[in-house]
Amino acid sequence: MGARLRAAALLAALPSGCILAGCGMPAAPQPPSLHLPAPVTDLSALRTGNQVALTWTMPQKDTDKVPLKGPVQVHICRNQPGAQGCAVTATLRLTPASDGAFTDTLPAALTEGSTHLLIYFVELDNHKGRSAGLSNGARIVAGQAPAAVDDLTGEMRRTGVMLRWAPESQETSPAAVRIERKLIAAATGVKPAAGPLSAHAEPAERTLLVAPAPHLDRALDSSITLGSTYEYRAQRVVHVIVNGQAMELAGALSAPVRIAAVNVFPPAVPSGLAAVATPGAEGAGPAIDLNWRPNIEPDLAGYIVYRHDSSAAASDWQRVSPAQPVAAPGFHDSDVQPGHTYQYAVSAVDQQGHESERSAPAEETVPAP
Repeated sequence: MGARLRAAALLAALPSGCILAGCGMPAAPQPPSLHLPAPVTDLSALRTGNQVALTWTMPQKDTDKVPLKGPVQVHICRNQPGAQGCAVTATLRLTPASDGAFTDTLPAALTEGSTHLLIYFVELDNHKGRSAGLSNGARIVAGQAPAAVDDLTGEMRRTGVMLRWAPESQETSPAAVRIERKLIAAATGVKPAAGPLSAHAEPAERTLLVAPAPHLDRALDSSITLGSTYEYRAQRVVHVIVNGQAMELAGALSAPVRIAAVNVFPPAVPSGLAAVATPGAEGAGPAIDLNWRPNIEPDLAGYIVYRHDSSAAASDWQRVSPAQPVAAPGFHDSDVQPGHTYQYAVSAVDQQGHESERSAPAEETVPAP
């Protein structure tokens, strides 16, 4: 049989689909999937006082890239370097791709004495109790934490919110105090455009750190906005070296304190008031010119000028400035009489209508013609 005939006979023996597309060899058999959940890779731990908050993301697929079906069993364990094995503290069942969270309360043995390392892991089991291994390790410091902040209070001051708490015992080393501030309600309406209590975009949460000092018992938050409402909590924090690594150890958070940043303080009393009389010129009568040092409050609305004629009763002071506060630190009073002696005083008023006390008086006599 010729070569062409042999080729034709071979083609005729093949299925028609193989003539057009070709037929591959059978694939090697694959082992069956064990359906092992992929290990967690983003476990994190945060100790606050005697509690440890653990967070992680549950995997969506198994180690064969197949989507997981149904709840997954989660074991949470903690390990001390040198200890035998990882002690399981809790077992949960969570859905794939969910946010995992668990709060572990440390036993007394791990909250006393000198500091040492503690490592948390999570392990995910399939329906047969098999695992692809532990998660990444999340480290915290075990041992005695700083004392909790007690008796936290807050009150408004002219320059911000003053926070106070009970000082540390003298037997302990000073610790820093971390203050967590949460914005409860943002200010509305007209606010000052400049200054420490001015209107600005505020984050929902903010952290303030007060450096350690003996008998530390207060801090001023000057980064507030007038009209906003805040919630404060505080905790003591120390930094320690564990196994050659710098780590943080934080005490329990205090009870929350809520403060409405309402401006209840009038501006400062104006100072430096001076009065100078000017004789009448052609076409104009005499006058007294006033000037004083400007106030620096960011929410200042202006000034009010008061006058007393020495010929009147001592208590007979009258407002001589317009209904709207005077914007500039000066005033021209042309409603005066020759030969009369006048006393002047000035007060400052803010945008909320709070008026300061009056300044020290300045006296001037209008020259007689």
